Formats: sequence, structure tokens, C-alpha cells
Amino acid sequence: MDPRIEKRLGLKQLVDKVVSADEAAALISDGDVVGMSGFTRAGDAKVVPMALAERAKNEKFKIDIYTGASLGPEVDKYLAEAGAIRKRGPFIGDPGIRNLINSGEVTYVDAHLSHNAELVRQGIIGPIKYLIMEAAAITEDGLIIPTTSVGNSPIFAQYAENIIIELNLSHPESLIGIHDIYVPAQQGEREPIPMTNVKERLGEIGIRVAPEKIKAIVVSEEPDAPSLIVPPDEETQNMANILLDFFRSEIKAGRLTNSLMPLQSGVGSVANAVLDGFADSEFENLVVASEVLQDAVFNLIDAGKVSFAAATSITLSEELQKKVYGNLERYADKLCLRPQEISNHPELIRRLGLISINTALELDIYGNVNSTHVSGTKMMNGIGGSGDFARNARLGIFVTKSYAKGGAISSIVPMVSHVDHTEHDVDVIVTEQGIADLRGLAPKERAALIIENCAHPDFKEQLRDYYNRAVEATGNSQTPHILEEALSWHVNLAKNKTMKKEVTNA
Repeated sequence: MDPRIEKRLGLKQLVDKVVSADEAAALISDGDVVGMSGFTRAGDAKVVPMALAERAKNEKFKIDIYTGASLGPEVDKYLAEAGAIRKRGPFIGDPGIRNLINSGEVTYVDAHLSHNAELVRQGIIGPIKYLIMEAAAITEDGLIIPTTSVGNSPIFAQYAENIIIELNLSHPESLIGIHDIYVPAQQGEREPIPMTNVKERLGEIGIRVAPEKIKAIVVSEEPDAPSLIVPPDEETQNMANILLDFFRSEIKAGRLTNSLMPLQSGVGSVANAVLDGFADSEFENLVVASEVLQDAVFNLIDAGKVSFAAATSITLSEELQKKVYGNLERYADKLCLRPQEISNHPELIRRLGLISINTALELDIYGNVNSTHVSGTKMMNGIGGSGDFARNARLGIFVTKSYAKGGAISSIVPMVSHVDHTEHDVDVIVTEQGIADLRGLAPKERAALIIENCAHPDFKEQLRDYYNRAVEATGNSQTPHILEEALSWHVNLAKNKTMKKEVTNA
């Protein structure tokens, strides 16, 4: 046996479980519900899904796949396009599976990421026939050490009938020790989660399972797919500066200190760029309590700004992968990866007082946010953890550019075409145009502030016109809308490929 495998496989009774990817894939049957490790293209199984995709070229079968969040191309592109996925949840990111979802070929269950573990406990998701999980090692006492994400793997491992392990030798052994696996008991029987500080550790360094559940171990050396974030541009840098000035005003008002409160930043380029803006600021001793640690977090650790970072996943660009994983020992004492039902747990988010920064797809003049659906019908990625954080955070902040598609689309509309976060969960909105602090404001106060501070100049007059006519038409009601026109911007976009229209004066 390869000495590298022998070193990583501490539980020697499992040596005879080492098989090929094809042999492991053959264990999966048509109709199975399969749990898979992975969260935002990190820590996901790779070689067994590819073997399943090859098998699907010659054999018709479909399985339901539940994960932590989005996976790399092995599942969400190749396996999906092979026609082997019937149902998928709770979050996606690859255009391959997105297209299949939007054409109705794959059924998609979009869900708050903190809720999935409870659905497994209640049997709503399941019974899970197999968990396919990537691991860095299996210890002598039987702990499965995850790689670069934890996600839903602990709850899947607890409830799955069988487990297939992908032992990935490309991940550094220094991952051992950064995980904190704590799984709450059944509702009605559980104790309060004993965490009052992000740095506290609650559980074990790995996932404890009965060894007899492990039916196959497949050796892998496939790295994580790199993240898809793009570098900050002038507009996202401006958004970062606007947000930093807002934090300074909160400090001046006595609501925050120079180390702020624990920071959460959502998945994606805009949120990552905004977080990157802290690098050259006066803020220091920052703590991150997020679901994903992206490039910006490690840049801030390097800059001496972040003292500790906890999440359920590490998702990095190719450049940062080489830098971080090639020298993980430098970062290990500042990192902790937890199950997503802990990283995203509403009780902890509220208790710890997080500042939450997430990306909006579109928002309306009253502060309702759409994170998921293009024009109300086409799925983009999913709600992810944004709802977990926004509703329970000390500050629920949403960032977005004020326009899209070269200026044809306004990100601020009279009424969102799909609501993921109601106005009650949205505290602050930031675009490259400015900021709207919505706390303590009534709907009409919000509308005036959002239009004036956050809308793109090309759409401001159009928004003012709609709002003023809505006020007149409804007799200055609590939340003025002209129902026949509220979604007319999206109708115009569908017909004419633009939201711009001639403004008429009523």
C-alpha cells in the first residue's frame, strides 16, 4: 500500500475497504437519496461523482443529491449534464445544473442552509442511502477528518445508512485539528449551544461514525475547484469605502468599537471585495464568523487585521489556494471549521451580535431583497445562508451594484420580482452610489432614502415618478404601490431587454 495512504488511514481495519472509484460508484442505485460533502466548491467528493457520470453514459439512473451548498463541476456540471440527478438541494452555483433547473429537468429545493440538518433529523430529507464524503484522514480512533469544508457532513454521517470516503491526499495533513464538530441533539432534548465567543471550541476534531458504516474508501488527489470570484473593481472598492465610513459613524455614535463585532460576508465577488476593503483601514483585531472564508479573509489575516476566522468552508481562488494550503500551518491557529448548522445557527448569530454582509440580486424601494430569482422565475444560485444571517444579525447589510447588464437593468425596482428577505430583515443597503440606513424608518421614509442614495442616476427619475404616482393613487397609504405597474419594469425587460422607459408626469 502507498505509504501516504497508510499514514492517513489510521483505522487499519478499513484497509480492505480501499477500492476504485468505479467500484464505489457501482454501490449507488437508481432512486437513492445521496448526501455529499462539500460547501461552495470546497471539500466536495470528486472522483466517485465522475465515475457515476461515466456510468450514466451507458445506464439510466437518477438520484437525489443533498449537500452543504454548491459543489464543483464533478457533480453540478458533469453528473448533472449526464442526466443522473433527479432532485438537488440546498444551493447551487454551476451554470450547468442551473440551466437544467431552469428548464425543469432537475427539481431543486432551495433552502436556508441552517435548516437542512433539521430536515434530515425529521426524515423530510431521506432516508439517506449513502454519504459520499471527502476526508483528509481517518484517525486511529475512527474520526473522519473533513478537508476544506464541513457543511452538512456530520448530520449526513449520523443518518446515512452507508458511507463512501474519498481519501484526498492532495489536501495537507495540517488540516487535522482545525475542525470543530459539534452536533446538537434532537429538538426538545438539546441543551443550549455553549458558545459565547467565536474562538470557543465545542466538539471533536473529526466526525465520529461506526466503522461498519464505511463501505468503501477511494483514494483521490483532485484539488478543490477554485472559486469564481473576480478582483475588486472601482465600483466595489467604492462600496467598501462607503461601508467603512458607515462603520466609523457607528463608532462615533457609540454603537461599535474599533474591532466592530464578528463579521459575516456572503459568497461572491461583491461581498468579498467589500470585505477586502478593510485591509487598508484603521480597523483591527477583527473576528470573522461566517459560512465561507474567501480570499479577502486570508488577505486580512496577512495584513494583521483579522485575529480569528470561523466558518464551515474555505473557498479560495487558485492563487490563494497555493498560498494558503502550501503554508496552512501559518494560519491554522487562527481558523476553525464547523458544521453549517453551527456556523449559520440563528441562536448564535443573535447571541454573538454578528455584522452580516450579503449580496442582493435586486431590491425594491421599500427594502425587500431578492437574492435568488432573475425576473422572479429563473433561479440564480439560491438563498444560501443569507437569510440565516440577515434576520438574526446585529446589522443585516446588503450590497449590490445599482445596475446590471451594462445599464439595461436597475438593481432597484418598484417591487422585487421574488422576495427572499423582507424589509424587516434588511438594515442597511449599499451600492456604488451610496448607502441607505433603514433602521427605524417607515416604508415611505425608506423609499425616499433608497431612491436618492442608492439608485443609479439613469433610473432615479423613473423611480421617483413611480413612487409619487403610487402615493397619489393610494391616498398616501402606508406602503404605496400601483399594482398594475409594480412589476412593469420586469415586463419591459422581458419585451425590450431594458428596464428603461419614457417617464410620464401624472
